[in-house]
Amino acid sequence: MSLSFSGQVALVTGGAAGIGRATALAFANEGIKVVVSDVDVAGGEGTVELICAAGGQATFVRCDVSRDAEVKALMDATLAAYGRLDYAFNNAGIEIEKGKLADGSEAEFDAIMGVNVKGVWLCMKYQIPLLLAQGGGAIVNTASVAGLGAAPKMSIYSASKHAVIGLTKSAAVEYAKKKIRVNAVCPAVIDTDMFRRAYAADPKKGEFAAAMHPVGRIGKVEEIATAVLYLCCDNAAFTTGHALAVDGGATAI
Repeated sequence: MSLSFSGQVALVTGGAAGIGRATALAFANEGIKVVVSDVDVAGGEGTVELICAAGGQATFVRCDVSRDAEVKALMDATLAAYGRLDYAFNNAGIEIEKGKLADGSEAEFDAIMGVNVKGVWLCMKYQIPLLLAQGGGAIVNTASVAGLGAAPKMSIYSASKHAVIGLTKSAAVEYAKKKIRVNAVCPAVIDTDMFRRAYAADPKKGEFAAAMHPVGRIGKVEEIATAVLYLCCDNAAFTTGHALAVDGGATAI
């Protein structure tokens, strides 16, 4: 079964690298115009260059998703560039926590919640009116398997991803009859630059991460991109309010 898309324009936050870049490239490969956003200007512009080099259309807009004015400006820039918005992948997020709950700081809490939760809320706040104006569309938010269960030594991050799933389900129910579908994708450990940096100094930790998944390996960014595109495409018209685990069986244990 090939994926079917009736929309023309997608927005990807956190599109400078990793899952965001892979998903932006996947949208472009389907002939969809892409707005790439990130705080990493060089990386975001690099994603646009890759899309354009492959014959696609894309533009970059810098945005800190934790800031209301910048998110609104991002949506305005999307309309200015392409005149509409059909699909949104709210993928921007951070992960800076490395200790038990009682060892966390207020600064860590505010930073993680500001990007991972407030950022998703702000993006949907300004995306939904655009989708309502044109009669519908699809939103996918990046949660995590850490939002489906416990994540020791990552309690704040886990809470943020549980919150993303809560926002996703609530928005899905609120706008279901308006033909706006809202879903979340929940990756396990994925082979990204962040993963390589975290485990480069200790290969045994990387081996442990792979062993967490019954399939015996960590995931690929392209596998998450495929899931996102499915949740956005017309074939998934009956799927909304769902948190899709793409985790190599990790949550089945």
